[in-house]
Amino acid sequence: MENRVVEFRNLVQMLDRGVADSLGERDALAGSVAFRKAVAPVYLRRNQEDVLTELPSLQQTDEWEELSAADEDAYREAVRAGNFMAMRRAAYMRPEKSAKLNRLREIVREAGESGQKTVIFSNFKDVLSVVKEALVVGPTDGTKPFGPLTGGVPAGRRQQIVDDFADASGPAVLLAQIQAAGVGLNMQAASVVIICEPQIKPTIEHQAVARAHRMGQVRPVRVHRLLATGGVDERMVKMLEDKTRLFDAYARRSAVAEATPDAVDVSDMELARRIVEEEQARLGMTDGVPTAPE
Repeated sequence: MENRVVEFRNLVQMLDRGVADSLGERDALAGSVAFRKAVAPVYLRRNQEDVLTELPSLQQTDEWEELSAADEDAYREAVRAGNFMAMRRAAYMRPEKSAKLNRLREIVREAGESGQKTVIFSNFKDVLSVVKEALVVGPTDGTKPFGPLTGGVPAGRRQQIVDDFADASGPAVLLAQIQAAGVGLNMQAASVVIICEPQIKPTIEHQAVARAHRMGQVRPVRVHRLLATGGVDERMVKMLEDKTRLFDAYARRSAVAEATPDAVDVSDMELARRIVEEEQARLGMTDGVPTAPE
């Protein structure tokens, strides 16, 4: 469930058609308590904190960076073109002056100085390429980059890269496309996680962090989400907060009940279109043609 509470009914139908047939929109509209009661016969959720109490601590920090002049130029070009995906990665397209990239190198260097390994996630392969180049030529105290793990890397090879990363002596960095490496790979060797940009679905970020913060992890895990002020990142963070509240109210065991099914009842394509139009208006652009995410 990512956008619409009523989509949960399709999952219920796979388990019990009778419960699904009785689960109408009125149950969702009645609020989260009524909805959880309606799906109770077929739905049991155990949250990580309920069953893995022995895990080390997890600290998550939003790292807000002000765009450099070069970053701002790249971002305005993307907004003018109405290209949502280009807007999301614009902060890395001028690497020599990238504020996010400078902060990323600092985090990697600090982790290396304390002997910690780092995993870096991005949705975009070209961002990972920029980051890898910056780590190779930049001052990161000899930290060795592995990867990137992308959708084009065979599954067996992905696991081998993760194993090589875990076996490396001293500081190391694993670069991974968040959709390709967020599920099925164990990365407990890393105790520092960097997310290069906010994701459209909160579960994508949660699953990626869980690759490091899981059974076998012996260190506290620090998560740094790199965000740029005054643009698409701010709008996406607000969107993620809304989606997370909706999930907590309707699908996670919770006493929260203020969310309604239409709180984020909108597709990812519609959200992209809305963000592009709002940013074009904020920057005084009227000639761009918004596009949907690819």
